[in-house]
Parts: sequence; structure tokens; C-alpha cells
Amino acid sequence: MADQEKKDQPQAAAPQTQEPDTTKSEQPTATESAPAPEPATEPAAATTAPATEAAPTAPEPSAAPAAAETPAATSTAPAQPTAPEAAKSEAQPEAAGEEEKKNEPSKPEYFTKTPTLEQLFDRLPGILTKTGHQEMWGVPLKHDATDIPTINVLIKFLRANEGNLKLAEEQLTRALQWRKENDPLALVKSTYDAAKFGGLGYLTTYEREGKGDLIVTWNIYGAVKKIDDTFGNITEFINWRAALMELAVQELKLDQATSVIDYNGEDPYQMIQVHDYLNVSFLRLNPTIKAATKKTIEVFSTAYPELLREKYFVNVPTIMGWVFALVKLFVDENTTRKFHPISNGGNLAKEFPGLTEKFPKVYGGGGADLEGSARTVALKKEDKKEEKKEEKKEEKKEEKKEEKKEEKKEEKKEEKKEEKKEEKKEEKKEEKKEEKKEEKKEEKKEEQK
Repeated sequence: MADQEKKDQPQAAAPQTQEPDTTKSEQPTATESAPAPEPATEPAAATTAPATEAAPTAPEPSAAPAAAETPAATSTAPAQPTAPEAAKSEAQPEAAGEEEKKNEPSKPEYFTKTPTLEQLFDRLPGILTKTGHQEMWGVPLKHDATDIPTINVLIKFLRANEGNLKLAEEQLTRALQWRKENDPLALVKSTYDAAKFGGLGYLTTYEREGKGDLIVTWNIYGAVKKIDDTFGNITEFINWRAALMELAVQELKLDQATSVIDYNGEDPYQMIQVHDYLNVSFLRLNPTIKAATKKTIEVFSTAYPELLREKYFVNVPTIMGWVFALVKLFVDENTTRKFHPISNGGNLAKEFPGLTEKFPKVYGGGGADLEGSARTVALKKEDKKEEKKEEKKEEKKEEKKEEKKEEKKEEKKEEKKEEKKEEKKEEKKEEKKEEKKEEKKEEKKEEQK
């Protein structure tokens, strides 16, 4: 350290004689061929700084000679940073980028696992704007990645289309448009004709230990009184079916969901459907029933995807094999896999271990009958006076039919009488012809005589 101080002493007056050295800096150098930015505050000559730390009493002289040794470098161009400094400067932007990433909100796990779900979520604002409707199954759809009910709705539409983003977006759009046009939340509050729909549809909710409630909708087609009355007005029939469905959807409580559905796992927000064909009056396919069935499947497959867990067809006579053939025409294979035919409805309760005692007795359980214990949509019974009027109208119609039949019989009798008269007339004509022939023969005989 002392040696370093001795070397620096002869150069202590260097700052006073620096002016002649500047003339050398006026000569053009390679670095002066272009305008240079201001020199850095820490030139390369500053590498002699450790010597000044050894002699704190004379810091200025120790720094000045270092500057004088490389005057051109300090006056013409900024010093090039050393390798460690360059690495440090390059690392700074990377570190800043990493810091920004850390500050960014992390993606929810369900978006990371299912990228198409995030893509469908990103398209949600456009879908809502296009349809002008935001409600789905009682859930107000929001462009909020933390809104679990919204995410679950999107998952159902995505799963229904096997992960196809385009198809899921199209179906969600159609479903929102249908809800906007038909207002199913209002349909569920409406009143329906008991004469047409009484006893046809029910809803039951069964509590299960360790699991969510089991929601079951029942369609009792054996209770159909008149096919044309129940199925004839397709719009009215669809409204009634949608009202019953919405009643069941409310029980699923999708709007209160606190956990996201596992895209590849079990969906707890689904229901069971039972179609009972015991004592049905329509053993053969009727055009009216076919039209109503087709429309129902069309609406439900669009507006209520992934809400059905299993569907049981019970008490279906062999002669009614067309029921499955008809349904399969309008649904996809994934849905038909959920269909289970049971010839004897009394065996249905066995499909639900732990709930056997709660199912109605007619289905093999120990519970109360559906009528009187299960829920249903509001039904309006017609006044007895009106019913009597309708009965009288029907009676008159029947009487008129009978009268027409009798009239036709009489007409046929008269026709036969007329035919007989005509036959007699013809016979008389023939007789007269024969008589004339005989007369002519007699006349000829007389002439010959």
C-alpha cells in the first residue's frame, strides 16, 4: 500500500498541467467519427479507485492521474461497461419482467387445466351482448373468473359439446336466445290446464347422507286422458314441460354453487328423470305425439345440456318399442347411454340403494304416492258448470254422429228400394217385350190361315 502511495506522489501536480494534454484530445480519433453520448459517470480509469481508499488524506490526486492517463477516453466516448456490469444490466430487464409476472394475478386452476374453458369465458361478453340476455338456469352470467356459478354453466355447455369451443359457443348463444324469447322463469310461475296436464308431471327431492339431494322428475304418460288435448297444442305442451324442468333446476341450486365442477369428473348438479308408460292409451305411434316428442327433445337438448344424469323408461310394453326408436332419432349417443328401460316399474327403487324406503310404493319403495306428496306446477281446474257444458257438448257431438250413422243407414235402405223399383220396371219392360213377341207370332199364324 505504501508503494502505491509513492508511485502516486510524482503525479500529484498533474491536474495543473492537464491543459497541454487536451491538445492531443483535439486530434480526431476513431471514437470521434460520430457524435458520442455524454461519458458515463464511472469511466474505465476508475478501476484505480482502490488506491484512493488506501490514502484517504489525498483522494483527489490519486483520482486525477488516472484520468490523465486516458484523456481521450474520458473526453470522446462513454466508457464501455465491464463484463460483470453488462451482465448486470442485461439481467435487470429480465428481473423486472419476472417481477411483473409475480405481480400479475395467477390463473384459476380450472383455466390452466382446461384452456378451452378460458377461451369460452373470454367470449362470454360478446355472447351476452349478441343475445341481450344474461340469465341461465337462475344464474346471472358474469365475466368474472371467480364467479363459480358462471364457470359451472360454461363447463356444462363445453362438456355437452365434447370440448368443441365453436359448438359450445353456438349452443350457449341459442340457449340464451331461447330463454329470452320464452322466459322460463315466468313459465314456472304460470298456471296450466288440469284437464290436459293434471297427474302427468311431478318433482321429488330425496336427501342423501354425505351427498347432495337427489332430484327426480316424473312424467306419468299413463295419465294422459286425451292425446289431442295434451299433445295437440305443441307450444302449450312445451311450456308445461319447461315449467316442470325449471322447477327441478331450481332444486339443483346452481346459482348457489361454491365449488367448480371437475371437468373430467362427476357433476353434482344433475337430476334423474323417470318416464312411466303404465296403462298408456297410445300403444302405437301417433303423428301428434311424434311432433310433440320431436319438439321437446329439440328444445331440451339445446336449452338444458348436461342436467340429466340418468333417464329411466318404466312399464314400457313390448309393443311400444317405437318409444326408444323415436327418441334415439333426435338425441346423440352420449345421451342415449343414460337411458335405462325397466319393464317392471316395481323394480325402479332397487336402482337407488339407500333411498328405497323413500321411493313411492308403486315403484318398489316404501314412500308415499306421488299424487299428494310430490311437487308439481300450478294447475287450474275448470268450473263444474264449464265441465258439464263440455260434457254436454261432447254428448251432442256423439248424438250427432249417431244420427248421421242412422241417416246413412236409411239412405242406403232407400237406395235399395229404388234399385228394386228399377229392377221391377225393367222386368215389366221385358215382360211387355215378350208379350209383344207372342202377339206378333199369333198374328202371323192367323195370316197364314
